[in-house]
Amino acid sequence: MSRRAFIGLTGSAGLAGAAALTGCNRAASTAGGSGGGKPLKFWNMPWGNTQFNVLDKKITTDFKPAKGLGAATYQIIQWASWSQTFSSAIASNTGPAVSSGGGTMAFQFEAEGKIAYADNLLDSWKQNGLYDDFLPGLLDTMKVEKGYAAIPYNLDMRVIWYNTKLLDKAGVGQPTDWDSFDGACAALKKIGVYGMGTGAGSGNGIGSQGLVSWMINNGGGLFGPDQQPDMVTEANIEAVQFVLDGVKKGYVDPHSPSYTSSNSQAQWKAHKFGMGYDTAGLANNLGGTVAEEITVGSPLTSPAGKKGAIYFPNNIMMYTNTPSQAESEAFLTYYYKNMAELWTKHTGIGLPPLKSITETAAFREDKNALKAIREWQPIARTWAAPGSNSLFKNVTSVDGTQPIDDFAQSVYGGKVTAKAALTKLQDATAKILKTSS
Repeated sequence: MSRRAFIGLTGSAGLAGAAALTGCNRAASTAGGSGGGKPLKFWNMPWGNTQFNVLDKKITTDFKPAKGLGAATYQIIQWASWSQTFSSAIASNTGPAVSSGGGTMAFQFEAEGKIAYADNLLDSWKQNGLYDDFLPGLLDTMKVEKGYAAIPYNLDMRVIWYNTKLLDKAGVGQPTDWDSFDGACAALKKIGVYGMGTGAGSGNGIGSQGLVSWMINNGGGLFGPDQQPDMVTEANIEAVQFVLDGVKKGYVDPHSPSYTSSNSQAQWKAHKFGMGYDTAGLANNLGGTVAEEITVGSPLTSPAGKKGAIYFPNNIMMYTNTPSQAESEAFLTYYYKNMAELWTKHTGIGLPPLKSITETAAFREDKNALKAIREWQPIARTWAAPGSNSLFKNVTSVDGTQPIDDFAQSVYGGKVTAKAALTKLQDATAKILKTSS
């Protein structure tokens, strides 16, 4: 399951689901220091390695509430059942006051009237410097018609990786545009390496996200300014055709439509993938000697003269069901002032949202992460592109859903035209939106 997707929330919860959730809360919640009021529940996901939630729990429970208010409690929500956990809890008013979650989750709950907007909190941050500490354009991705639905928390970037050892063996340098990328693919093919390394099997969103990145790179994307699907465009057709041409030329592993994340990573480790879109943490995920051979490249210039790729600004949100809105805001002010250690102690969380964290010596030790922040974040766009950079409810129709998975598998399978693939995706997306409205 995509860690960003949140399609399928019904806004209702059965008694069995609510009962199971209540039991889960009793078993796994951890309270901080004593307080006079109801506890402020913070739910977070296992964003990193085994040390992430340990440190995150300590940061949370060290929060000192104002007199008369309850302490902060900490709950880990596992990815395996996160969507049902949140939907059941929010519907039954047993959920958190503050949480992270799927990257588009806040926009689903905002449409259901469950989100407490962050406008007042962000206004207060203009006085303490936090507001100006966010990376360029990040806060804008959270703004909906009625206000800010959430606050950026950690970034999941899609960037192009190169195995420099294989490029050297093939006698080519790192590409700068689509033509040189095609040339590098041809050179890699001669040494038995795939230049469009990807996977679109079960649970592997890299394939579909890579395709959308090619579209955004060319000035395209999935949604128009009216927040409706607008996929059958010249920019998108050209981008998908570029990938289809790569499939026909043998630049894509023919097994890619069925590759899981583990399969794709195995191909990188086996030196069968020489280039391809992936997360900014690919080197850390692969480990071993191959991690030292691969590097994040610079964004490509498309035939339209543009640069761009998709990224996912995972976020933290506040809920209307809270013991105290003032305390929810006080907790988040404290949390954002004290969360830098989650990155400087290398707990494996995604890229940071604050400039001050990216400027620390500890963060700068990872040259690939630093390049992703410096070169890719400024040109990255969300699912909402090209019509907007602000997320909205309709993007949940393409975030980890079956239609976009089918789209990726059909393109990497090579037995479809660009226009037909995009038309099918647009029609299926429109159907989801109609059904959920």
